[in-house]
Amino acid sequence: MVSRRDFVRSTAVGLAAAPALPNILIRRAARPVVIADYSGYAFKNGGSENAVERAFRGITQGEDVLDALIAGVNIPELDPTENGIGYGALPNAYGVVQLDASCMHGPKRRAGAVASIEGVRTPSLVAKAVMELTDHHLLVGRDARDFARDVGFTVEDDLNTPDSRRLWMEWRRRVDPEHWLDPNGAGRRRRDENRPAHERDPELLAGLSMVRDGLIREGSFWGTINCSGITPAGDLAGVTTTSGLAWKIPGRVGDSAILGAGMYVDNDVGAAGSTGRGEANLYNLSSYLIIEELRRGRAPKDAGMEALRRIQKNTVERRLLNARGLPNFNVRFFILDKQGRWAGVSLYRAGETKYALCTEQGSSAPDLEPLLPGAPED
Repeated sequence: MVSRRDFVRSTAVGLAAAPALPNILIRRAARPVVIADYSGYAFKNGGSENAVERAFRGITQGEDVLDALIAGVNIPELDPTENGIGYGALPNAYGVVQLDASCMHGPKRRAGAVASIEGVRTPSLVAKAVMELTDHHLLVGRDARDFARDVGFTVEDDLNTPDSRRLWMEWRRRVDPEHWLDPNGAGRRRRDENRPAHERDPELLAGLSMVRDGLIREGSFWGTINCSGITPAGDLAGVTTTSGLAWKIPGRVGDSAILGAGMYVDNDVGAAGSTGRGEANLYNLSSYLIIEELRRGRAPKDAGMEALRRIQKNTVERRLLNARGLPNFNVRFFILDKQGRWAGVSLYRAGETKYALCTEQGSSAPDLEPLLPGAPED
């Protein structure tokens, strides 16, 4: 018979003499997910897949994560019925389509972007070429266009479609009805001319009136698609492509081409991107803020809400506030973390209220979760 004390003593001695077992690192596979704004769900350019479906198919069949995402956003970029990005996008105040795009490759820790580029239908691919072929991040304007031509892209004289040109003409008539006449009448009285002088911005108000009248989608007025994805191996990337604010001041660059503002990816943490008022994201570096909140352990929804609260707090100019003292614009964030968890959040559940998602269950359009009640114009 062996006493309990002797058994414990002999077992302890045996374990101490046994060779140490090697440390075994078990890497858990991530849940593959692609997330985008609603354009990633709504447009197929006559094909069978939308952007998030095409991107998800790529990342689950072994394509490079960024290649798959860009192949996805190329679908709405080339769709002439998507007036917010790429071919047929709503032009600037001079009637010229100027585009911005950026991309970030999580595993490679590299990024590329173009801004105010003209004549190329897929600026997302030019941004990728900047990332791959140069030591730089951002090329702009005419020189970005020349770079695109030099590396083999087709450069066209005009990316307007008949529809985008027609909508630009309607905007011109609403801004300046005394000189740009309505073909269906002698002129058009500006809808908002009775507003107080400090609240007038005829160019912006004319555009918003076209949204209210159903002539353009709110998403097309702000004009952006952001798309992020995580592979089964846990690698992340993101891409954003846009025509920016409809009828913007020529040369205006918003947040989409600027790392940390409209989009940011950290392969160890997550990915975040945005649509809506770009200047708010530029001021707050919102996408970078979200990634840092994820790094601190916050869930994607909570990280996005923190960025929205920061935007609300820092919006203090009277011209940017509604009658309730809240921002008179909308911003949306689309967020993934390293575990494959996601969230879609917005300042308001108004205008475009859904986003795009693709998982093993297929693509869907969930509701965005708002920070504030009502709508920006309330």
